[in-house]
Amino acid sequence: MKTAFRRLVRFKTSEGKIKYGEAPSEGASVGDVIKTYNGTFPWELEPSDEQAVVGEILCPLASTPIFYGIGLNYKGHIAEAKLDVPPFPTVFTKPPGKLSIQPYFARLKSNQEGIVGALAGPYDHVHVDPACQFLDHERELAFIVGKDVRNCSSAENSVEDNLLGSSVGNDVSSRYWQMPERSGGQHGYAKSFDQFGPIGPVIVSTSEIPDPRLDLKTTLNGEERQNSNTGGLLSTIPQILERLSRRTTLREGTVVMTGTPSGVAAFSKPPAWLKDGDMVEIKIRQIGKIRDKTVIG
Repeated sequence: MKTAFRRLVRFKTSEGKIKYGEAPSEGASVGDVIKTYNGTFPWELEPSDEQAVVGEILCPLASTPIFYGIGLNYKGHIAEAKLDVPPFPTVFTKPPGKLSIQPYFARLKSNQEGIVGALAGPYDHVHVDPACQFLDHERELAFIVGKDVRNCSSAENSVEDNLLGSSVGNDVSSRYWQMPERSGGQHGYAKSFDQFGPIGPVIVSTSEIPDPRLDLKTTLNGEERQNSNTGGLLSTIPQILERLSRRTTLREGTVVMTGTPSGVAAFSKPPAWLKDGDMVEIKIRQIGKIRDKTVIG
């Protein structure tokens, strides 16, 4: 869909105001002076004549009506899990999220209602309850729906017409709660804890990346864990969009994570479960990188 932006960043200015702006190709950094947009939501922005200083880079979405996740969508990941290629992709959901200006840990301490849900920013600390054992990372290409859509066809220009753009995502997962004896064979609960869906640092419009075939890399504390390309997706973005919208309305702002390749912690030897203080960095070429610190307790 047509957007005012090419690389959208949501940020807090040096004066503490939250704005949308145009990130440079190399990515926005604290202290950069960038042009800003007028509007409340990314799909309705208009250019402005103003610029602002970046004080802090935030999640590119203030809220999402729902997360969809696509599982078993790379052959390498299916092979390491010792599973058969499914006839249809696995689909699960994460709860909707709404972010507050007040830091997450401060809201927890004050016991305020309105916890964020799964949505988190590109450089947030991911706060994890100790009960979420066997913690894993899944680096994924995410796309954002730009308007309410239903019954999209993969044979049509569904991506160009309906998607706002692409971002980097981390489908944080507690494998302890994903095991069949605790999950009933459902993935959603293990992936639905607060802050288990960091995305960012920008949304790149579909006009910039109409058919993403991008290199993806994950490092854990600086050590490479995943290295692949989105060209290996078994179900493409148009096919995913067609499946999810079949007689179902996808609301504007919906986030869809498209699946992870091989190299997750669960199938390392031995399993490299995330520990307190671990730093996961996920980079997708032409989009950028997110970096999230694990905080347990």
